[in-house]
Amino acid sequence: MNTVLVTGGAGYIGSHVVQQLLEQGERVVVIDNLSTGFREAVRGADLVVGNVGDLDLVGQVMAAHHVDAVLHFAAHTIVPESVCDPLKYYGNNTCNTRNLLACCAEHGVEKFIFSSTAAVYGMTDNGIADEDTPTKPINPYGTSKLMSETMLRDHSATGAMRHVILRYFNVAGCDPQGRIGHSTPNATLLIKVCCEHAVGIRESLSIFGTDYNTPDGTGVRDYIHVDDLAAAHLRALDHLRGGGDSQTLNCGYGHGYSVREVIDAVARAGGKPLNVIELPRRPGDLPMLIACSDRLKRVLDWQPHYDDLDFIVGTALRWEQQLLCKRVPLSSVA
Repeated sequence: MNTVLVTGGAGYIGSHVVQQLLEQGERVVVIDNLSTGFREAVRGADLVVGNVGDLDLVGQVMAAHHVDAVLHFAAHTIVPESVCDPLKYYGNNTCNTRNLLACCAEHGVEKFIFSSTAAVYGMTDNGIADEDTPTKPINPYGTSKLMSETMLRDHSATGAMRHVILRYFNVAGCDPQGRIGHSTPNATLLIKVCCEHAVGIRESLSIFGTDYNTPDGTGVRDYIHVDDLAAAHLRALDHLRGGGDSQTLNCGYGHGYSVREVIDAVARAGGKPLNVIELPRRPGDLPMLIACSDRLKRVLDWQPHYDDLDFIVGTALRWEQQLLCKRVPLSSVA
């Protein structure tokens, strides 16, 4: 029986995809260096601790496990850090992807699903992006992912591989059953940051920019629940196994929420207001970015199940409450 290789499968999004693959009866092997992932998040799959850019290690895993498909999540993802240390991002996100593709070529792996990002678009004319929107990333993170997309397309053009590139918008929420979640320390994703504040891990919450040309002056983003995103990866794998052609697809709901709307949703879920500090805009932040995801629905027959901000926030907050209980004795949690 063939095996699916998931790189970065101990991380936030990768672990949710691994869970769904296992529930579907797939054999899964994970490669993760555990720099931001967690061993306990890999529930039921083989875990190999190592670097996805290690040609010898990856080749050994592919041969030993009879890998026939790769889902590639391993990457650095923090935009401000990419601006401060671009070579770190080009090394890990781009060069390591090149090495992974070389291993695929050597071992005859013909199906590849790539975790990309809406950051490849940069500024858009109207704040909405479809797959044909020009790609003009404004930070090294987005550029590192776009370079990987280019390598993947060029390699596929030789006939050696078919691929699906999934461009994520803002991923949020956690497993509705509370088995796994977003545990990365010092996270920067808005909903996680809000929920950490709601349970007392952070003393306050900052809004960066209140003067955008949006309904309430704060940035608007398209938030997709991590389980809906994970399901898109399984649909993409089915597409490639069924002989489908290579695709680039946006992953979002097609509408957005402002920063203030997210904060209000977390306050509702937690039953108390949040301590909000208003600060100037950050360089590189966009007023609005919304996905046009019609192609995803049409090509993969994908339909969302959790397109509701209060549901997304509720799953994220419950996970933070679980993490809090693990940090401190239950008797001290009020």
